[in-house]
Amino acid sequence: MPSAEQLLASILECVPQPVWVCDQSGRILYANPTAVRTVGYDDLAQLKGKSSHHTMHYKRVTGEPYPAEECSMLSPRFTGSPAHSDDDWLIRRDGTMFPVSWWSAPLALEDGRGVVVAFTDMTRHRAAERALREHEAERIRAEEARAAQRRTMETTVWIRRQTARDLHDGVQQRLVALLIHLHLLKEELPEHLSGLADDAVSEAEAAIEDVRAVAAGIHPAILSSRGLAAAVESLAARSPLPVSVRCSIPARPAEIVEANVYFLVSEALTNAIKHSAATEVTIDLAVQDGTLVVEVADDGVGGAAVGDTGTGLLGLADRVLALDGKFRLESPPGRGTVVHAEVPL
Repeated sequence: MPSAEQLLASILECVPQPVWVCDQSGRILYANPTAVRTVGYDDLAQLKGKSSHHTMHYKRVTGEPYPAEECSMLSPRFTGSPAHSDDDWLIRRDGTMFPVSWWSAPLALEDGRGVVVAFTDMTRHRAAERALREHEAERIRAEEARAAQRRTMETTVWIRRQTARDLHDGVQQRLVALLIHLHLLKEELPEHLSGLADDAVSEAEAAIEDVRAVAAGIHPAILSSRGLAAAVESLAARSPLPVSVRCSIPARPAEIVEANVYFLVSEALTNAIKHSAATEVTIDLAVQDGTLVVEVADDGVGGAAVGDTGTGLLGLADRVLALDGKFRLESPPGRGTVVHAEVPL
């Protein structure tokens, strides 16, 4: 009949977790195959009879010596109570260290109280935890970056609106006053100076139109006064290409959404005019399940990519993502281009 120790060995032979048994002096009596392999040995004979502590647990992860009297792993031999650690390290045969979580318990042997130790190699677990932390840190950084970009966009919208208002209320009004004075002056000038007066009037009128165009490019007044739908209709009306607009927006979006969607449509329309060789453009704006869905499609040559220089597509994508939205570009060669964006309201 097998002894208790032989019976224990036969049981532990089938256990997938690394386990070893030490006698009262702390020397290894038995280690199952999983434990032997995990600590880098080929056969139990290479471990049997050796001091457990001085073979696999003799230094800390910092490289400092780990005195046996400070080690609690084999303490159940003396205390009779189980011991446990979730944050420890063992040493392989080649001297490399690996993180472990271990449990030890007293074990009655024929020549006195020994100890049985079971451990789990935490290398993969630690790597998974580290990857999770890095992923979470990356997610937080991305959220912070989007929040910072959104704040920048909000500031930009305010500056654009304020600058456009200043141009309209300041520079443009002064030019209008100048034009009125030029007309009055023209009536007082002799005939031979009327040509110069006409030139001055023309220059003043051109300057007023330039200021209006600049102000509209910075932040169109119609966007502030009448909203996104009217501003896009106005944009389409000024286009050299035929543009059809379908708009179904029951209420005005937040200012930052309204302004950035307008400039997205404007940039996409400009790209269609400049780069696509299109003959017509379609603009769709609709609200679906609390999301503003925008699509600008042309029938041009296609072949556009988000990273193309001179198109501003990458900036459009960044702008949409900063609003927690989704951006998609479809531009197969020869089949036109579709700029699609979804922005939460």
